[in-house]
This record gives sequence, structure tokens and C-alpha cells, in this order.
Amino acid sequence: MKYIISCVLLILSHTLFAQTDSNAVVVHKDPRIDMLEKKQIQINELTTRDARSHVQGFRILVISTNDRNQATNAKVKIYQQFPELRAYLQWQPPYMKLKVGDFKNREEAEPYLSNIQRLFPSGVYIIRDVIEVNPDKSGTL
Repeated sequence: MKYIISCVLLILSHTLFAQTDSNAVVVHKDPRIDMLEKKQIQINELTTRDARSHVQGFRILVISTNDRNQATNAKVKIYQQFPELRAYLQWQPPYMKLKVGDFKNREEAEPYLSNIQRLFPSGVYIIRDVIEVNPDKSGTL
């Protein structure tokens, strides 16, 4: 008798826990995931379209200060006097460093160095840095 009851309970428990189509799992996906995916695709397209490459070159270090306003004012002054140069303001704790130009060699930077030293009499140097080169322009930066 115990054997029969055990078998019946075993069969019943098996059918009770068996998965049927009516017990299917439903996953609800947050629509914000689709928006994030589209945004990431846009970001990836923009970064792969950028034709610039990064190589070793030279820049002019204009100012290295812990005063952000002083660095920003120096950047504005550089843009007013030298609109053809790109300025790069970088935070390297504890200093803000303003670097200008994308020069392939030191000789390209030297004419700008003397002119920038007239505006900023101390602490202006030509330094080795990773620069951006735009291959679309024929040989110029």
C-alpha cells in the first residue's frame, strides 16, 4: 500500500511541476534600453568618421597654473591673436595646462613661440606631445 501511494504521489508531483505552454516566461524590456542602444550607435558612427589620426609631434605649452580663470583667459587671448591655432586646455592635477598647435616638427613651432612669448613672458615652451593630424588637408595641419 505504501508503495502504491508513493508511486501515485510521484506521478502527481511530476505532472504538477511539468512546464506547459500556458506557463511561458514573459520578458518586459524597458524602452530606454532601445534609446541607449541608438545613442551608442550614433556615438560610434561619429568617432569612426573622424578622419584625424594621432601622432607624435610638438605643441607650445603656454601656461601651467592652478587658477582656472587665468588659464581660460589665456586661451581666449590665444584665440584672439592666433585664430589659426587650436588650443587645448587640459586638467592635470593640480594644474590647468594650456597647449596650442599641432606641429609635426620643432621648426614649425618656433615662429609661433617667439610671438606667444611676447604675450606671455614666462613659462612658454615647445614640448613633445601627441598631436592631431588631419589627412584631408594636403600636408598642412
